[in-house]
Parts: sequence; C-alpha cells; structure tokens
Amino acid sequence: MQGAVFLLVLLGAMSGREALRLIHLPATSTVAENSPPETPVHKFSVNLSASLSPVIPGLPLIINTSPLTDGFRVNWLSGIDFEVVTTGKEQLDFETGPNIFDLQIYVKDDVGVTDLQILTVQVTDVNEPPQFQGNLAKGLDLYILEGANPGFIYQVEAFDPEDTNRNIPLRYFLIVPSVNFRLSANGTLFSTTEFDFEAGHKSFHLAAGVRDSQGLGAATTIQVNIVNINDEIPRFTSPARVYTIPEELSSGTIVANITAEDPDDKGFTGFLLYSITTANRYFVINQLTGTLQVAHRLDRDAGELRQNPTISLEVLVKDRPSGGQENRMQITFIVEDINDNPAACTKTTFSIMVPERAAKGTLLLDLNKFCFDDDSEAPNNRFNFTTPSGVGSSGRFSQDPAGSGKIVLIGDLDYENSSNLAAGNKYTVIVQVQDVALPYYKNNIYIYIFTKPENEFPLTFDRPSYVFEVSELRPAQTRVGLVHAADQDHPQKRVVYSISTGGASPQYPNIFWINPQTGELQLVTRADYETTPIYILRIQATNGEDSSSVTVTVNILEENDEKPICTPNSYFLAIPVDLKVGTNIQNFKLTCTDLDSSPRSFRYSMGPGNINSHFTFSPNAGSNITSLLLATRFDYAGGLDKIWDYKLLVYITDDNLLSGRKKAQAHVETGTVTLSIRVIPHPTTIVTTTPRPRVIYQVLRKNIYSPSAWYVPFVITLGSILLLGLLVSLFVLLAKAIHRHCLHKTGKHQKLPVKKGEMKTTKTEVLVETIHMNSVFDGEAIDPVTGAVYEFNSNTGARKWKDPSTQMPRWKEPGPQRAAPSRAVTGEGTRPPRSTGEQDGLSSKALAEDTSPGSRNQDGKLGTPKSRNPALTSWAPPKPHPGK
Repeated sequence: MQGAVFLLVLLGAMSGREALRLIHLPATSTVAENSPPETPVHKFSVNLSASLSPVIPGLPLIINTSPLTDGFRVNWLSGIDFEVVTTGKEQLDFETGPNIFDLQIYVKDDVGVTDLQILTVQVTDVNEPPQFQGNLAKGLDLYILEGANPGFIYQVEAFDPEDTNRNIPLRYFLIVPSVNFRLSANGTLFSTTEFDFEAGHKSFHLAAGVRDSQGLGAATTIQVNIVNINDEIPRFTSPARVYTIPEELSSGTIVANITAEDPDDKGFTGFLLYSITTANRYFVINQLTGTLQVAHRLDRDAGELRQNPTISLEVLVKDRPSGGQENRMQITFIVEDINDNPAACTKTTFSIMVPERAAKGTLLLDLNKFCFDDDSEAPNNRFNFTTPSGVGSSGRFSQDPAGSGKIVLIGDLDYENSSNLAAGNKYTVIVQVQDVALPYYKNNIYIYIFTKPENEFPLTFDRPSYVFEVSELRPAQTRVGLVHAADQDHPQKRVVYSISTGGASPQYPNIFWINPQTGELQLVTRADYETTPIYILRIQATNGEDSSSVTVTVNILEENDEKPICTPNSYFLAIPVDLKVGTNIQNFKLTCTDLDSSPRSFRYSMGPGNINSHFTFSPNAGSNITSLLLATRFDYAGGLDKIWDYKLLVYITDDNLLSGRKKAQAHVETGTVTLSIRVIPHPTTIVTTTPRPRVIYQVLRKNIYSPSAWYVPFVITLGSILLLGLLVSLFVLLAKAIHRHCLHKTGKHQKLPVKKGEMKTTKTEVLVETIHMNSVFDGEAIDPVTGAVYEFNSNTGARKWKDPSTQMPRWKEPGPQRAAPSRAVTGEGTRPPRSTGEQDGLSSKALAEDTSPGSRNQDGKLGTPKSRNPALTSWAPPKPHPGK
C-alpha cells in the first residue's frame, strides 16, 4: 500500500507541476457500533492539480478495504469537499465483527493525474440493551396440564453483548405481578397455584422484563395455556330411549339422533366418538355426530322381524379413540308393519285343459291355493278376488261364491259347436287379486282355458276302395293316385298313411311308396307288366286315436318296353373272296324274340361297317328268323374293296307292324347284334400292303451333375475313406501274423553243424536236458510205443513216468568189436520225463522216426540195426541239470 502511494507521489513530481492530492488523508477516524446508514465517519477534500482539471465524476472512490466490507462509501458534499459515511449494508458490531477497517480512497482528474490515500476507521463499543433469544424474543407460548402441582414452569434467558461476555448476571422480573406465577431474578418462572380447566382458568398473559448492569432493559410476553386433561366421563343429553319406526325405510334414513357432552370440553361435542356395541345389521351410527341411520332393509314381514319387531341397541360414546372416558346407553326400536306387500300368487298364469263334455258346475280352479299376502298383520295381509272377465268367458265361467277365487264352469264347451269353433275353443279369464286395506294393491291373474277334444267320430276313407292305373313305362316317383282319410272330430289330427300289405315284385319287396303326410301313392321303380300286371295294396291310415284301412288296386298298363333279343348276339364268320352273290353265308340265321311284340313286328337293318353294302338279311322284316346273305360281290382287284375284316352292327326294331303315323307316336325298342366277318383271299390273290415307314428313335442320354445332388460326392468320399481304413487294418493284421510265424520258426531245435567228412568217424551225441518242475500231475496215460504209464499236467502239458525210481541209463559208445551199435529203446523205463513243450516235441519227433514203418521188417518186427539211421541208434546218457 505504501509503495503505491509513493509511486503516485513520484509520478506527480515528475510531471513538473503541483500534483492532484487528497487533503486530510491519510487519517484515522472512529464510528460507533450499530451506527445507522449515512452516519458521518470522516471529511476530506481534493486539491486539484496545476492544470485545474476537474475530478472524474464518480471519484473519489473506495477501491479496496482491509478487511473487506461494503459498510462505507464516499459522498460528495460541495465543490472539492467529500465525506465518508456508513452504508448500513453491513452491521458494524464491536463484539462480533472487525474493529478496524483500512479504506483505500482513490481519485483521478481528466488529465490522468491520480492520488490514493488510506483512511483508518475504528469501531467503538457502545453499551447495548439485553435481548431475548429465539421464540422468546417474539413472545412465548407455554402449556401446563390442569391439576399439575405448583412449581417450575420455564427458564427465561436473555443475552447482553457486554454483560454476558463479562459474566455479569442479568436481572429478570414480571412487569405486572401475578398471584398465580412468580419470576425469580435469575429467570426461573414458577406457578404458585393448581389450575382447573373446567373452573375457567384456561390461559394467562405474563409480561417479563430483563435489565443489564447499566440499567438498559428489554421486555417480552409469555402466554401460559392451561391444557385440559380427560378426567370427566361424557354424559348423554338426548332424552328418548324408545323409538317407533315404520318398516321399509330406505337406506340412509335418519331414525334417531344421539347427543352427549363432555364436561372436560363443554360446547364442543364434535370431539366425542359414537359407536354401536350390539351386533346388528339394520342400523349404523355416525361416529362424529351420533345420528343413527338405516343400513339394511327393515322388512317386518320376513325373517326375525316377523317374529319379533323389536331391535335393542347399546350406544357407546367416548371422548377419544382409545384410553379415554366413555359412557353407554340402551335404546330400543319398534318396527311397525305397513301394507307394503300386494297380494301375490305363486302363479299368475294358469293353463287349464277342460274336456269338451265336462258338466256344468265343475270346479276348474281354486285361486286361494296359489295366492297369499306377505304382510304380517291384519288387515294388511287380507285380500279378495274380482269378478272374472275376458274374451269368451262371459256365459261360460264364473266365481262361486263371488270373491272366493273359485272358478267354475257354467256354459257348454262342445268342441264342434260353431260358436266355440269361432272362439277357437280357447278362452281367457282375467281375475284380479287385491288387498282389502289401503292402498289396495292389485295383481292380475290370467287363466287360459282350452277345450280338450274327445274322440267322438271314427276315422274313415273317402272311398270304400281305390283303383289306379299306371303305365309300365313310367319312371320312379311317378304319382299313381291319392287316398284320403278323415274324421269329423275337431281339431283335425294329422293322418299318417302306410302300406300294410301288397306291392311286392320279384326284384323288390315293394315297388310302391305312399307319402305318410299326403297319402299320395308313388312308384319306387318302374313296373313290369310282363312280370306282374296287377297289384293289390292294403293302405292303412291312423291319427293316433283311430286307424282305418282300404284296398287299392293298381293296374299296370302294358307298353312296348322290351327290346328284341336275338341269338346269337355276336358271331364270327369267314367267307371266301369269290363267294357268289345271294349265298346264305355259312347258313347263318338270327332268331329273335320280344316279350311284348309279335314275331312279325321285327325289322332288320345294317348299321356302320357294311362297306359297299356287301351284306343283307333276308327277310329283312316281318319274321323273327332271318338269314345273312351276300348282296354284292367283292372287288379287290379293281380297287373297290380294300378291307378284309368287317365288323357289322345289326339293328332289330319292333316297329314293322306300325303305320307311319303311329310309328312316330309309338314307343319303339331296338336290339343289336354284332357280327365279325373275315374275307379269305384266293390263294392267287396278291395282297398289296403298304409298308409302314420305319421310324428310328435315338435316345441321347447325358450324365449331368446337378448341384442339388450334393450328397452323391459326399457318400462316395465317405465310402472311399471307410474302404481305405479297412484295407489298412487288414494289412496290419497280416503283418502281425507273419511276424508271429517267423518267431515260431526261429525258436525250434536246430541240429548241430557237422563238418564234412566227420559223419562216419565221429560219435553221435544226443544232448538231453532234463528240467525238473514241481508240477501237479492230475492225469495218467499209457505211452503208445512202450506201453509204460506216465502222469501229466492237463494245464501245462508236463509229464513224468509214474515210477519215480526209474532213471535214464547212460549209454556207452559202441566198441569196435561189435558189428553194429546197439539201439536204446526209449519208453522201457529208461526215458526221462519231459519238461517243456519244445523238448517234448523233439522227443516225440525222434520216437516217430524211430518207430516209422521203414524201420520194421517184413514180419512187422523191428528191423536190424543196419536198416536204421545210425544217427538215431546211439543215445548219449542224459546230463544232469546244472541245478540238480
């Protein structure tokens, strides 16, 4: 700060003229705490520079404060005089805020000359009055329960900036003394009496004051409210206990108003709560107002109210939902009966069927059995009936006695009577049932009386018998005739017709059908005069009560409906090409018959196939027998004829006896015969045939792969892989088999090598190595060579001689004095036991060679040593096992 002031002074000196400066600054001033706005703090003036340039408007200005504050500003007084004043924006409090402020005041003129000075403001302490804090400063509300013992109520506290900081106590007092309260000097408020809310002491207004050590004070108000406690039971104020009400009141209707008061709170009954403790469904009570309302229908004529119309309730009043004071009261409601139910009937519509011959005075209906009135008391439950009325009832029906509800017949109900037929034999009787008490409720009863017809007349046909005719040409469903049956009873009942007997044919059980509703007789199929010319039927009619039958004769009219039938119906003929004209071809004849035509009515004609009219029949009409003739010769050489096989269709018509006019109107039948005729050519006849062109069909097939057949290469590839794997596995198995076979060959016994020329001079030695094994020998056998008995092991194949003392003898080499070496015969107790399968096999082989057929003489005995192999005749004694 000082550096800035020095810089400004230096700049003014360098300008070469008198500088702009603030007069009476720097300086120190004081201001009292809590000063109001615009309080003067310090006055100063501005000394203009030599140029007399004016100060820029808005300056001088406080540009900075330490500490920061906006509680001061510069006001212009006049000319070049200014004054620093308080703004009131920030309270200057000696006790809580800063006490010293440094204000930097800055000024500048139009030519740019400036000055900056500091004003130090000290805040001075001022004695302030005490202040009540919080709610107590605005006025305090206190609450005391009634009946509470006198004593402490509240601790009044105030704050004084000076005395509180110096721990100097403040003095408290009641501005207006009270007989019920006392305020001690240290601020403790006491009650001096016991308060009763119902006695009228509900609140008290107290004025409390406080003074500091210098006599400054403050005041506040304390409102002491007495809280009413629930110590009195409510009292009912409504006088009525019994109420009489009519039945059928609508829901929500107020029937009683129960009132009560609480001595604890007189005049405010809204705080009481009402309820009904008795279980009931007819009434509810407003818990706030106590009004009783109808909640359910009050029907005096049904349920429990019909037997007992009295309803008793207990009303409870309490001054709080739970834990308060309560009181109870019994009230009674008597429900009165009113005429609210009209006389009613279980049925209001009756249908009565009366026989047409019923006698007059017959009781038809007693309405008293069906009608009633639900009202519980007289006269509300009494009723009567009005005089019957209605269409057609006059003169036929009445009440006897009047008003009794007993409907009797007084007229005639003959069903066939014209007046009754005009009325339709239906009558409507209207009777009203009504109350005898106000408001005279009425209900209509409708009685519908129908006359029940009786069977008085028999069912008869309109004719004693019927005769009908029908042509045998008529198709199925043709109407043959109509029968009709009826009786004189009304109403006319539906008659059902049926064929009871007759109408059978050889092919059908009945060729007739009768419509069961109308009686119309129809054909089921065509009739055949030739089979049955007359049918006699028995038709039966019934109407549910009676039945009747009649005879119907149906004559079948003969018609020409049969076709001529010829024999043979088809035939094959072969004729030579040079057959003479007029010749009866192979004596062929047609014999025809017709069930409904004369033999002279036949007429013969050729249909398609008679090319060049080579064939004809004679006679061609007037006879049932005709012959086939050749009419014209064949001409193949001239080219007139070209076919050799003829297929003739012959028509036989039965209209020969009819004139032209009748023929057009008559029904004509035609039969047919098929003839196949082959013309046999003459042997010299060259049959010219036209060769058919030869067509050669060349089918070109090309195998084209379709992308949709993706599975083809997939299946081929998969099959190739499987086949390759199979071949590899076979090769592996073959290699293993060869390897095992080679190892077996190399393990066999090999002969010792013998040098050339040593065979005759050296001694032959056989090395026998015996291996003794501790085997279990579980079997015996006889050696086939020696006949000796030996034991063997069935699992390992090991063997030994049964006599363990027998040992292999040591053979001596043959001496020169002996002509031939002697042979040691194995198997005679001299052969050692075998130990291994390999040695066993070697011994067996040696024995086999020794006992081979070549070693025996012609007598079958063992041969001489000269005939044996010298290598097998000398045996070396067995060497003992190294371990033995």
